[in-house]
Amino acid sequence: MLFGCREKTRVESSPRIVNIINFIRLMEPRFNGARTNEILYQTVVSQAEDLRSKGLVGTYLLQYDALKDSSYQKLMKEELARGCEVGAWWEITQPQVEDAGMIWRGRFPWDWQAHVDFSVGYTPDERVRLVDVYMKEFKEIFGFYPRSVGSWFIDAITLGYLYDEYAIEASCMCKDQVGTDGYTLWGGYMNGAFYPSRQNGYMPAQTAEGCIPVPVFRMLGSDPIYQYEAGVGGASQSVESLEPVSSIGGSDPEWVDWYFRMFTDEPHLEYNYVQVGQENSFTWQKMKKGFVYQTALLSRMVDEGKLRIETLGETGRWFRENYPLNPPTSLVVTEDSRNGGRKTLWFNSRFYRANRLWEDGKLRFRDIHLFDENFRSDYLDYPDTLPVFRYETFPIVDGCLWSSSTHLSGLNFVAPSFDGGDPVFSSSSDSCQRVIWPSSSGNGKLIIVFSEDEIRIQSEGNIGSWYFELDTVPEVFLPFINIQSTRIEAAMSGQGYGVTISRGSAVDIRTEAPGKVFRLLPEKGVIDIVIN
Repeated sequence: MLFGCREKTRVESSPRIVNIINFIRLMEPRFNGARTNEILYQTVVSQAEDLRSKGLVGTYLLQYDALKDSSYQKLMKEELARGCEVGAWWEITQPQVEDAGMIWRGRFPWDWQAHVDFSVGYTPDERVRLVDVYMKEFKEIFGFYPRSVGSWFIDAITLGYLYDEYAIEASCMCKDQVGTDGYTLWGGYMNGAFYPSRQNGYMPAQTAEGCIPVPVFRMLGSDPIYQYEAGVGGASQSVESLEPVSSIGGSDPEWVDWYFRMFTDEPHLEYNYVQVGQENSFTWQKMKKGFVYQTALLSRMVDEGKLRIETLGETGRWFRENYPLNPPTSLVVTEDSRNGGRKTLWFNSRFYRANRLWEDGKLRFRDIHLFDENFRSDYLDYPDTLPVFRYETFPIVDGCLWSSSTHLSGLNFVAPSFDGGDPVFSSSSDSCQRVIWPSSSGNGKLIIVFSEDEIRIQSEGNIGSWYFELDTVPEVFLPFINIQSTRIEAAMSGQGYGVTISRGSAVDIRTEAPGKVFRLLPEKGVIDIVIN
């Protein structure tokens, strides 16, 4: 027993939850006008017919222009009557801006550029006015306020007001990405849900006082191994996700089968969550194959008792009933979607996230990012004025942004005489994630335990000398300002942060060679990294 972590088997208290979320735009000015309003509407009709035929419930999130359209109103009332959910999709359109008494700045009635499309592009007062006009219209149409509001991203002012004034119960946002569609969200909860800080809509909060008590669920279902390094070294990432139009992902039946095996069968901590579905901009013709295959698979898995399908609002209420603070969660993958032998573990808690990757008998931390609810977003008080925006947390290890197309950064395990076998993953009853990595020869093993605010690495048996070493591409900017034996300190955007080495020691190796940063040495076979 390590850290007091006790083994547990998966029980119903660790559910696998799926939300089918389709979000709806009235118009699509991209693609040279080939996607008419009628094509977009018929796409939603087809999505609804497919779900009805399989007895599945979904969540439909309406952009303001679609909310005001009578055809969508009729269709949504029919879906509500059979148990589906209708909520708000928070991309800003010309009708919403003008109904709020403001001047539209977009190139089209819906403009996807970040400073026009998203709430961060508006002043705090304007954000409140945009909420009020949407909620007034929604209640006049449906007779109630929406319980769920989603977007690729919603700022803290908007989300806080949606909760304080209108008591929304759930939200959803984009997966982590770098530069895709002009915006970056990087370093937060990799999967599942989190309560964001009142100061920063992307930053997970540590306290009940500092959070917006609305669980925000990560969307799209990224490949836990390959999405992280997709497009590494470039200006933006490609997408490898469960989206039904994704050629590397949701439209491929073999990939979908793999994803849901991983989703249901691996020893994830607390619960596992994924969103399926697609915005109507992609059209039914392009999404049909992946959409229909996924819903058929989900229907069978519900019948087999492997997962449950809920509306976003239902899952939000479940989350709040079970988690007063951001919970430790994990995502385990022991089967490589590309048959490359890679295995990975993502761990999230209210204090940090971490990722470890096993490949070819080697181990490296690809990622460690720290969280601080007191870090104020650049957009909290002032609007974004550019067609891009950026939200990040605090890196200790970043195997994406500190890498290039020819060199992958990481905190690498170095042990000349250790021949690594297959790692064994387990979760514990007090929210720890444990990994045992045995030597293939049986001489010893490495044990890694992730707890809420600490990472312990411990060797047992005869594995020889070992340590961890962080190396990066030489030309990358790094945040480290002081590396001492018991403390690694860094700063980003004027905010200091760091980790304490409570057992073992850190060694500054920045002068040894370009790209070298620090080495972590064990003390009597143990390294303890405390997140503080």
